[in-house]
Amino acid sequence: MNPNGKALLKENKRYYLLDSLRGISIISMIAFHLCYDLFMIYGINTSWYFYPITAVWERSICVVFILVSGMCLNFSGNGIKRGILLNLAGFAVTCVTVIAEPNQAVWFGVLNLIGCSMMIVSVLSDNLKKIRPLSGALISFLLYAVSYDVPKGYVGLFGLDIVKLPDFLYSCKYLAFLGFPSSDFFSTDFFPLIPWIFLFAAGFYLWNFIVKKNLTKYFELKIPVLDKIGRYSLWIYLAHQPIIMGILMLAMQPR
Repeated sequence: MNPNGKALLKENKRYYLLDSLRGISIISMIAFHLCYDLFMIYGINTSWYFYPITAVWERSICVVFILVSGMCLNFSGNGIKRGILLNLAGFAVTCVTVIAEPNQAVWFGVLNLIGCSMMIVSVLSDNLKKIRPLSGALISFLLYAVSYDVPKGYVGLFGLDIVKLPDFLYSCKYLAFLGFPSSDFFSTDFFPLIPWIFLFAAGFYLWNFIVKKNLTKYFELKIPVLDKIGRYSLWIYLAHQPIIMGILMLAMQPR
C-alpha cells in the first residue's frame, strides 16, 4: 500500500481495488484503536489486548497494510522521496505521542517501517527484479515467516521457535528498529525492519506476478466509499487517533 493514496495510476488506469483494500484496512485500524483506547487506556477491560482474536485482528490489519504498500511501490515514481516523507510523518507521530502520552509513545511505527522499506527496496529494485516474481514472492514470504519472532529473540516459523539468537544482539536499544529490541524497549506501535520488510518485499513481487499473469484487470474494480477512504489513508492515519482520544476525553474520565 502506498499510504499517501497516490501513484496507483499506470497506463491511464487506476487500480481501484488497491485503494479499497487500503480503505478496509484503515476502517479496521480505526475500530481497533478505538477498542484499544477504551479497553486499555481507560481500563474497561485490560485483558482484551491478550485475547487470541485480538491478536488475529491486529495482525490482519498490519499484513494487509504492509503487503499492499509493497505492491504499490511499483507505481511510485520516486520511492526514495516518498520513503523520506513517510519517515518524517512517522517521526511526527513519535514526537506527538512522546509529548502527549509518554507511556503510549510510538517508536518506529508502521509509517517508519513502510518509509524505510520503500527506500531500501527502491535502491535494490533493479537487482530484485532479476528474480522471477513468483519465486521472489515465495522467498520473501518464507523469510517473513522464519524471521517473525526475531524481535523476541528467536528464528523459527510463526511462533515455533527453533533457534535462539545471541543475547548481545538485544543489548542495545538503538538496534530496535532493525528487529533487535532491548529488554527495556517499549513502543505501542512497533514494526521493525525484521521481519516486516520481507512482507513488504513480498507485496512488491506479488504485483509483478499479477502483471505477468495479466490479472491487473481484476484490480480495476471500484468499490464506492472504500476507494475514496483508501486514497486519503495517510491523512486519516495521522488524524484518527487524536480525534478518537479527543472524543473519549470529552466522554469519559480515565480510571
